[in-house]
Amino acid sequence: MGVRCLEARCGRDAADLVAREEIHIALVDLEMPMESDGDPRPAGHRVLQLLRRMDPAPPVVLVRPPQPSRRDSVRGLNDALREGVFAVLDRPLGLEPMLETLRRVVRRHYADRWPAA
Repeated sequence: MGVRCLEARCGRDAADLVAREEIHIALVDLEMPMESDGDPRPAGHRVLQLLRRMDPAPPVVLVRPPQPSRRDSVRGLNDALREGVFAVLDRPLGLEPMLETLRRVVRRHYADRWPAA
């Protein structure tokens, strides 16, 4: 199938990947740290901005922490969708919901066929 998984442990790693790799689907943790050396600032929104600037911009699945209230959950979902995110998954994240979401991305954005590498 030609699927290759790239992993970024922090925002800086993600920025490097965005600059040098072709990305077909991005799974972004909203709370990804900015730096691997312990900078606690979350980099998820910055990574979303970098991905949106790619040409073509890949579909993004956003992973976020549990929300404190239904209102916060709805607000965060609306914000993410406004930013062009394909789907939002809440942690704790099960394997099946994640795989089903990725299948939906391939179905919708790539006509049910993984892009040739």
